[in-house]
Amino acid sequence: MIEDKVSIMVVEPNKEDRDLYIQLLSTLENLDIEGFSSGKEAFERIKRFPPDILVANIDIPDMDGVELCRRLKSDPNSELCEIYVIIVSEKKGKDEKIRCMSEGADDYLTKPIDPDELIARVKVAARIATHTKRIDLEYKKMFSKIDVLLIQEGGCAPGYNPVTAFITYHLEGMGRKVYATKEGFRSLVQGEDEDFVRLVYDPDLYKKMDHIPGVIHVAPFSEAPGAFLRGERYPDFVKRELQKRAAKNIIERDVKVIVAIGGNGTFKGISSLCNLLPTAIQVFFVPVTIDSDIAGTECIGENTGIEMGAEKIRRYMADARTHKRVYIIEMMGASSGFHALHSCLGARAHLAVLPNSKIDHKKVVEAINKREDGCVIVVAEGYKREERNQKGVTDNAAVYFYKELLATGISINRRVVCEPFSRDIRGATPNNQDITLAQRMAYNVARYIKAGASRLMPAVSSGKEYAIPFSEIKTDNMVEEDLLVLSDRLTNRNYMEQENED
Repeated sequence: MIEDKVSIMVVEPNKEDRDLYIQLLSTLENLDIEGFSSGKEAFERIKRFPPDILVANIDIPDMDGVELCRRLKSDPNSELCEIYVIIVSEKKGKDEKIRCMSEGADDYLTKPIDPDELIARVKVAARIATHTKRIDLEYKKMFSKIDVLLIQEGGCAPGYNPVTAFITYHLEGMGRKVYATKEGFRSLVQGEDEDFVRLVYDPDLYKKMDHIPGVIHVAPFSEAPGAFLRGERYPDFVKRELQKRAAKNIIERDVKVIVAIGGNGTFKGISSLCNLLPTAIQVFFVPVTIDSDIAGTECIGENTGIEMGAEKIRRYMADARTHKRVYIIEMMGASSGFHALHSCLGARAHLAVLPNSKIDHKKVVEAINKREDGCVIVVAEGYKREERNQKGVTDNAAVYFYKELLATGISINRRVVCEPFSRDIRGATPNNQDITLAQRMAYNVARYIKAGASRLMPAVSSGKEYAIPFSEIKTDNMVEEDLLVLSDRLTNRNYMEQENED
């Protein structure tokens, strides 16, 4: 017995056959049937009112059954593609059947049709159609109202995946339902069901829901590298009209809580969006950024970034000693140079050149020439970026700094190799420090949500946990001045006197 209402269309030019099929199928319960003799007429009807099942003769004068099937199945994203198509033909043999099935037909019957076989095949089709309709209904219902929405934006720092998993874990334990945009702010602006996913941590709950498209099991994200739920940055989100569209989609889906995850650009985006949202919607921000461009807290990803960056520099240090070369390496560090500085210190490179560094280039060349072996200079990617942009220079920061050394007119007596910024650090597996930091921040976000707070960022500094209101968050995390002396073992004479040459 077919439980849910199923619609079926019969397209058969022979009136006697068409009436017979309709009479036979009318014995089934909960089935709506309509018949057509014209393929074109049927297709126009289908476009307006798609049936669940189509029984079509292969020989229709104005549009044969195969062509009708091809048009329905041509677009895999179309609703018409889901119609279960049964082709009826007088031709026996596998060749014709294979041809029809290759065009998208789901089943194939040959004339004269056995009444019992027709009923049996339609029953199978009806069960499949009913199951598909139920999944579609579950899917649409699932995204009609969103409880907690995570938005990942920004660079692919180590830690995006773990913090997503841990936030889902804690909120799921509180009985909340967690969702996420597929591609950050871009998905929020587009606002279709397909732009969202449902996140599930509990394996038993996931088993019950994995048949629904868009359900993702995030428990494996706990130690995973990269950022599964984000695309390329969306710079257009600075436009007010796009922010308004995003806010409209949030309100229409009755979102209760938003958690934005990323760096300074992400914070600026969610902060602007807050101005367009009702205060009843709780909003939070979690800092995930290699360059630690959010002030007042450790940022998830910075520890792994420094560890991987320092290891990369150590390899250049070894090669510089062996071959007596000078390596000038571009490292991450857009505004303050946090990553470049701490990677330099961790590997004990000879000089860190940061975005705001004041460099005596002549002194640097003279120091290089005095060395008996090679050296490694780390240049932050943000070094003189504005100046480079104004000049229309396309050189990376390392090459630009090297050309400044050459501009002194002093010959460098070592081979100099410039290396551009390598993005493999972003794909690194988060280390224990960042995974622990992700757990702490995720737990605190869950606590803030439960307490009814909003517009807060969880922060950790010197082992202490606290929250920073959005109004007090600064996105220019300048490096400590005291560390700069440690990052210059090349030209700092007082420092050099205290250290043996490497």
